[in-house]
Amino acid sequence: MALLKRICARLRDRWPEAEIELRADAGFLVSTRTDGPKDLYEFYVKRGESENWIKDFKLHVKAERLSWPRLVANQFRLLLHACAYWLLDTLRRKLVASGSGRMQLDTLRLLLIKIGGRVRELMTKVRMHLASGHPGQSSWHALSLAFGSVHE
Repeated sequence: MALLKRICARLRDRWPEAEIELRADAGFLVSTRTDGPKDLYEFYVKRGESENWIKDFKLHVKAERLSWPRLVANQFRLLLHACAYWLLDTLRRKLVASGSGRMQLDTLRLLLIKIGGRVRELMTKVRMHLASGHPGQSSWHALSLAFGSVHE
């Protein structure tokens, strides 16, 4: 008995920022699932999102660099990568909730972490001094508002 295959197509217009004319954005999907077209598309969108999380973990947090000869050392290194991913993902979710656009972890890392600045630890708070022309300044401000700790 042959399996019935379904084809689902998604067509939409998108406006690329670097170009002037509209372009069609097409996506096709072939599946053996018997769901309706919208349910079928939503199922594969959710699946693709989890694959993007794995890609973020491997590429942007460099979680597959486990080259130490001892197993315990590699386990600890993987734990540190998982903590870094959790921290970056939490910051990304806070930025999205505050109205910023969704961004990849490497963009977030460049905007928030790979920067020069000075950190002063006071008795009751930690103060960060960044350059006034810093490209991630608005993201830092949005995060401090999201966590409720802005002091000008």
